[in-house]
Amino acid sequence: MTFAVFPCPPRHKVLSRAEAGLLLAVAALLALALFGPVLPASEHQHAFADQRALWGVPCALDVWSNLPFAIAGLWGLVVLRRLDLGGLDATSRALASLFFVGLLCTAAGSALYHWQPNNGGLMWDRLGMVLPFAGLLGLSAASRVSDRAGAAAAAAVLLAGSLAVVWWSHSGNLLPWAVVQLGGMLVVLALACLPRRQEALALHLGAVIAWYALAKLFEAADHPVFEATAQWVSGHTLKHVLAAGAAWPVLSALAALRHSVAQGAPHVTPSGQNGAHTVGGARRSRAGCVGAAKTNSN
Repeated sequence: MTFAVFPCPPRHKVLSRAEAGLLLAVAALLALALFGPVLPASEHQHAFADQRALWGVPCALDVWSNLPFAIAGLWGLVVLRRLDLGGLDATSRALASLFFVGLLCTAAGSALYHWQPNNGGLMWDRLGMVLPFAGLLGLSAASRVSDRAGAAAAAAVLLAGSLAVVWWSHSGNLLPWAVVQLGGMLVVLALACLPRRQEALALHLGAVIAWYALAKLFEAADHPVFEATAQWVSGHTLKHVLAAGAAWPVLSALAALRHSVAQGAPHVTPSGQNGAHTVGGARRSRAGCVGAAKTNSN
């Protein structure tokens, strides 16, 4: 008895239900950004509460409070470098790298802007923020939906976020940028309601949203917080610290994965178009192909 082995036919690249839902959400946000009402920026957007200089640095606390972004970014890149290549799939590694590099860009852009607040500096500040937004949304989608959904989500945010910033600087319409920021967090909130994919990075999306929401609250209460603390610290300064805290769930997930790999826990390499993580399924698939053509001989 002999067996002829044929390669498996390629699977049809259909969208899963979660991928289709994510695509619809992105389409809805895009429609809102394109056809929604014009949202002008505040006339006082550069009038931050704390204007004090320190050691020759103007608006010193708003400048120096960007250090947590840089620390988190460098820390994350070090953790990724020390994590074995087999410990994290290529898509998640690339998205995490984008997130941490983006934190470094955010630290630089925000510090530059707060050194001398103006529209030119704010444009670079926001362009730097696009990178961690893309990495975080991509990691969220990869964790809950699929690897290709994570890559597509990150690419969409990189493109849409950059265009939104350029459009704001050209027209003064802040709506597309607001959709990227707040709409992106709504997508993360929706993804947090989905179960985590087996063997995906154990990213606590609820904690990410909590840190970000607190940061936005303190940003909106910049002057009241400054007055409530007897002009000791402003809401915007605390906003930077809290926003950097949103990196903690990502760092924790990577640290836990590194510990798991170091302890010799089995790791399954993702496979399949939608990021399936089952070894048995792959083996059954190959077994179904082996002997697809079987002939008997005497």
